[in-house]
Amino acid sequence: MTSAFALPILQNLEVERRELQALVLCPTRELTAQVGREMRKLGRDHHGLQVVELVGGQPSRPQREALERGAQIAIGTPGRILDLLNRGALNSDSIVMVVLDEADRMLDMGFGEDVREII
Repeated sequence: MTSAFALPILQNLEVERRELQALVLCPTRELTAQVGREMRKLGRDHHGLQVVELVGGQPSRPQREALERGAQIAIGTPGRILDLLNRGALNSDSIVMVVLDEADRMLDMGFGEDVREII
């Protein structure tokens, strides 16, 4: 139920600030895409809202460029998020909300250490 965390994120977001304020970790690319679609749909009245999806299996350059342009919400898989953090492409200084979507599944898939390092 994505709306359970998406609505509070959107309610507390400062859209005029073009910096990352919320991070949603998902165990798979498919869930990341689903959450991204839902977040954009629920946030359609938030003019200027930028949501970026950060997943492996795709070139990282477009994702890095999207972060550079400014996004308020990042949704992604632990591996790619950690990679972008380690490369300095993802600045976590302004993040005030973190969601672990399907945390049990991430742990079952072996992402426990990555999630701990991200947090």
